[in-house]
Amino acid sequence: MITLHHCPQTRSMRVLWLLHELDVDFTVVPHAFDKSLRAPEFLSLSPAGRVPALEMDGETYFESGALMEILCERFPERGLGRLSGDLDRPDWLVWLHFAETITQHSAALTQQHVAIYDDAMRSPIVMKLEAARLAKCYAAIEGRLSTPVENRDYLLTSGFSAADIAVGQAVYLARFFAPLDEFPETAKWFERLEERPAFRSSLPPEGGGIYTQDFYPAWTIQ
Repeated sequence: MITLHHCPQTRSMRVLWLLHELDVDFTVVPHAFDKSLRAPEFLSLSPAGRVPALEMDGETYFESGALMEILCERFPERGLGRLSGDLDRPDWLVWLHFAETITQHSAALTQQHVAIYDDAMRSPIVMKLEAARLAKCYAAIEGRLSTPVENRDYLLTSGFSAADIAVGQAVYLARFFAPLDEFPETAKWFERLEERPAFRSSLPPEGGGIYTQDFYPAWTIQ
């Protein structure tokens, strides 16, 4: 039995999406994105008080990138990982974990726009810096997808993988703060991901996520 501890529109979404792509049986335990994640019961699953946490085969695991590696190795026949010896293994690891580089900037912006309630505590400088850093991340993806390789529809030469899931979910969050307008190949790649049933199954119900608006622009200092 696989049990995923999940908050909508957080890093656990990438693991939820992967589980749907793997087409395996699993159960989701929903959690509110609040102080309840610091309760002793949850800290026994994830000692930093963060989602995701995953229970599988009598063991408990945390850290989304690690969980994706574990699941891909647990179900190698699904073809979403790239195992040792595969030519695409190094690139798979690089892009799988690049998702966290993107997400740290989105997390900082979520703190600024959503978690902080007092406007006086928010920083327009931080907002603008972090949004610009997201654009730099988009540029890295754009460069990869623009590489002249036949049928470059996904991040790896060998096709769709968990790396697309990890980075795609990170871009899903980043788009609340930085648009893809200047990155056409990245935008087309993301549109392909949005069409996947497993992606749609990992989205929160309407009104059930962290974000209450479609886009949060960086403040301008007056």
